[in-house]
Amino acid sequence: MSPIARRTLLTFALAAVPAAYASRALAVDALPDARFVGYAQAHNDFEIASARLALSKSRNENVRGYANRMLTEHDLAAQTLAKSRSEAGVTYAPDPNEPTVAVLRRLSSLEGPEFDTAYANAQLAAMTNAEAQYGAFSQAGQGGPLRRYAQEQYPKIRLHLEYAQRLTGGL
Repeated sequence: MSPIARRTLLTFALAAVPAAYASRALAVDALPDARFVGYAQAHNDFEIASARLALSKSRNENVRGYANRMLTEHDLAAQTLAKSRSEAGVTYAPDPNEPTVAVLRRLSSLEGPEFDTAYANAQLAAMTNAEAQYGAFSQAGQGGPLRRYAQEQYPKIRLHLEYAQRLTGGL
């Protein structure tokens, strides 16, 4: 088999790998407790803010359904995180690398189908990252209330990632 044919075959095989498996390639180390709290809070805040934007800007039934679910579930997750953080006695350390403000600003400037596509792509990126962060912390976090929080949220995050994959594929 020629090198070009092998490369084509490999490209095709990699394209056939489900995104859920591909996200595992983004293995990360568990953050320290305060950084995880900062990450989780920023993630919840982003999900709530972007869902509100989607509900005000989108007319797409799938986008609105996804946004409603994210708004409800991440509002509850933020409340649970605050309780877990308090129980653990951990202070909030914001994640300086979180690009959510820029993404929200961009989403705010869009309308119609362009907004829907950008929102779906932002959700896919956010959930892919969250799946890696929550997965790492749920397995290797320092323990206690924050690790339990991550373990409770991780299956939900994986489900949200699956929904985001479907959302991007359906637009």
